[in-house]
Amino acid sequence: MPFYYYAILFFTVFLSGTGIFLFKKLSQRFLKMLLAFSGAYLFGLCVLHLIPEVYSSSVKWIGAFVLVGFLLQIILEVFSEGIEHGHIHVHKNHAHAFPMAMIIGLCIHSFLEGMPLVQLFDDTSTQKSLLFGITLHHIPVALALMSMLLQSHISKQAAVLYLLLFAMMAPLGAFTSQLISDNTMKELSGYFDCIMAVVIGIFLHISTTILFENDKEHRFNYYKLIIIMIGAGLAFLSV
Repeated sequence: MPFYYYAILFFTVFLSGTGIFLFKKLSQRFLKMLLAFSGAYLFGLCVLHLIPEVYSSSVKWIGAFVLVGFLLQIILEVFSEGIEHGHIHVHKNHAHAFPMAMIIGLCIHSFLEGMPLVQLFDDTSTQKSLLFGITLHHIPVALALMSMLLQSHISKQAAVLYLLLFAMMAPLGAFTSQLISDNTMKELSGYFDCIMAVVIGIFLHISTTILFENDKEHRFNYYKLIIIMIGAGLAFLSV
């Protein structure tokens, strides 16, 4: 995997997260629209690129790994509190006992997403589409994370350190897979197909949660519908 892929994974998270300092308050409307766009793109990416790729694999029961990923994301959200799809839970009374479980859950989520990026896909455009999908997904997550940290009265220095930790996870996941690939003589296509299937399950859970989540008035916003169509259309054009 090219080195600049690692740089993209890291700096899109770090720069978007620290960009919160330029604004007094994160616009919830903007965050929801950005989440809707990324969710639609992730869903389209799964349906148009990733699912056809892994189901052409020779691995038996590949669908079971998709299900594992879906269920794993449900478990991770017990710890991360759903920040992957924009849920911000402020812990104002716990400034000195920050919920590390949330950071750990978010980091595991990001680490797993980075692991299949070094795979050699049948369609050469799939790797770039996957990279774009992950970075697009991580931008609103980084914004939500920093917004939550600052509202929780965490110091700016500590907030940036947590952001750095999150920013490193996807590149670290990709690097780990690269090390495994470089230091074994075995055929690893089955390994990558299984990891990709798990990530597909994670993406499906996140994207469907974002897409089908209603606002407080239980209305499906027309602006959100337009954003979803644009995101899905972009995924279609990348085929």
